[in-house]
Amino acid sequence: MKQTLYKIWDHLEEYVLVYSLMVSVALVFVQVVMRRVFNNSLSWSEELARYLYVWQTWLGVSYAARNGTHLRITMLKDRLPAKAQQILEILVVLVWMGFGIFVIYQGMGVVNTIASFGQKSSALKIPMQFCYMSIPVGMFLMCIRIVERTVKDQFLQKKEAAE
Repeated sequence: MKQTLYKIWDHLEEYVLVYSLMVSVALVFVQVVMRRVFNNSLSWSEELARYLYVWQTWLGVSYAARNGTHLRITMLKDRLPAKAQQILEILVVLVWMGFGIFVIYQGMGVVNTIASFGQKSSALKIPMQFCYMSIPVGMFLMCIRIVERTVKDQFLQKKEAAE
């Protein structure tokens, strides 16, 4: 049970991204068929595909943090001694975390503002805060993934140093 939960947590973004992409592609395909073949369109499919795309974007931030695939310029870091590289890496992580916490805070402010208006989407009639909630959720997951990655990297460095 513990292994299963760990596997789900470890690949959470992948599962959500893959299945939401499948739904998005199917929605767009059905919409094209409806327009071209039946000369009629679904009123809600484009909106749902757009909201799925927004969620995919913000969950992709977390996925990239988990895999360490955010764009980085390492020219300066590569020229530093090993100890200075570690210090710089900690500073980079602190900046990322500060940025993440800032975006979470601001994102929650936007979500609360939208919720106070009671705004609903035009076609699906869902509360708009569900779409905007992707921002703080994605950044929260990113912060967790950055901490996880930093701990794993430090553990690997200590393990390599011991060998």
